[in-house]
Amino acid sequence: MDDHRGLRFAFSASAEIAPESSPTAFVKARVTEVSLRGCLLETSASFEMQLPVLLKIDHSGEHFEAEASVLYLKPEGMGLVFREIKPQFRAVLQKWVLTALDHQPHASETPG
Repeated sequence: MDDHRGLRFAFSASAEIAPESSPTAFVKARVTEVSLRGCLLETSASFEMQLPVLLKIDHSGEHFEAEASVLYLKPEGMGLVFREIKPQFRAVLQKWVLTALDHQPHASETPG
């Protein structure tokens, strides 16, 4: 049941991303999908596959940071896989994913 990317949910939040080798060179991005294992970013910035990056996300007054790697590239952005998440940020991520899960349509709720 669990594929290599995990369950992903639609999400909208502002983000910043920078190469780990240049931790002050943050560029703006937008998170469009999130999971416990990674996220999808829309950005005009271009990063290399497998590049270690630092990610910051702000959503609903909460802040999240993680060390991640570029998993795949798309014309409109890139997919990241999280590598290292501190416990306080993991709690924020779990809350966001649970909230996103609560807002998914549930097929089992349709009458019939």
